[in-house]
Amino acid sequence: MTRTFLTAEWRKLIMAQYEVDPATLAPWLPPGVELDLFQGRCYVSLVGFLFDKVRVLGLPIPFHTRFEEVNLRFYVARTEPDGTRKRGVVFISELVPRTAITLIANSLYEEPYATLPMRRSIASTPNSLAVSYSWRHHGIWQSVTVEADSTPQPISPSSVEDFITEHYWGYTKRTRGNTSEYGVQHPRWQVYPIQSFTIDADFAALYGPAFAALNNQQPSSVLLAEGSAVSVSTGTRLPR
Repeated sequence: MTRTFLTAEWRKLIMAQYEVDPATLAPWLPPGVELDLFQGRCYVSLVGFLFDKVRVLGLPIPFHTRFEEVNLRFYVARTEPDGTRKRGVVFISELVPRTAITLIANSLYEEPYATLPMRRSIASTPNSLAVSYSWRHHGIWQSVTVEADSTPQPISPSSVEDFITEHYWGYTKRTRGNTSEYGVQHPRWQVYPIQSFTIDADFAALYGPAFAALNNQQPSSVLLAEGSAVSVSTGTRLPR
């Protein structure tokens, strides 16, 4: 039986989707899960968001309750013996500005965290909302930025936004050859209609040569979700 490991709020999530060849993701695919495609297309998402009001086992950790995160993730599914299909995500990289988070996540859970200097900007007017997340890699600032309408809208069923946001499990490839699974709970999100976006990211330098083509590729879609309170369960190791 699992219990709640972490509670927080994920806010102002920028999510940029890039179509990739499914074979690209084979080295990161954990045992026991398969790629989850949208209308036959395989996506990775560059995601930037504000991690706020963080509690671990119900307790706030001083100086670690509010920070940025930027990650690259892809989408998978696992079918239980009873036929239940769990849709989840796998992280290729998770960037945060706090070293302690990286050390704990890497050593205890083998999550692919790394620490970089980061900053954010969230500014609103009656008619617009501007959100930006930046990180410094090898001395160069990179960023993902959107401008959007100021009023959030419901996500349309069966849309790409619906596909991207409606994954409620996380899977981690462990070094001993098995897979960890954890649940993520949150209500259905709303999104802000995008007016414009700018992505200044060196995918090859950040994530390796397998993703070099993304440097010159426009995203298939970009969304800005308001987010919500979330809870993350303790992980369990799947049987081999």
